[in-house]
Amino acid sequence: MRRTFTLLLLLLCAGHALAQKSDERQPLPAVPPPPPEMIPFDAAIEPQVTIKKRENDTIEEYRVDGTLYMLKVTPANGVPYYLIDNQGNGNFMRMDTLDGGVRVPQWIIGTF
Repeated sequence: MRRTFTLLLLLLCAGHALAQKSDERQPLPAVPPPPPEMIPFDAAIEPQVTIKKRENDTIEEYRVDGTLYMLKVTPANGVPYYLIDNQGNGNFMRMDTLDGGVRVPQWIIGTF
């Protein structure tokens, strides 16, 4: 009997709380507009890719501000490899993958 009375009292309190909350409902706010499209900060820092097809190879040249910094060579029957100019002096090193270990960020702060 005591349990029934406690359960009935809890149900009445819960029903009363739900009835009060239904009156306090407010409409949802309007959906905000989507953010504007991102525009590149400077078109000169975007890489320009030139694809050259030879008899057996496909060569992709990657340039930033007119300077060649990477070549991707894809042979007709073979695994592609990369030639990368890390120092910017025109000496290219061959790499089989681009994730060949830890690389320190090499940002250009300014040119003179």
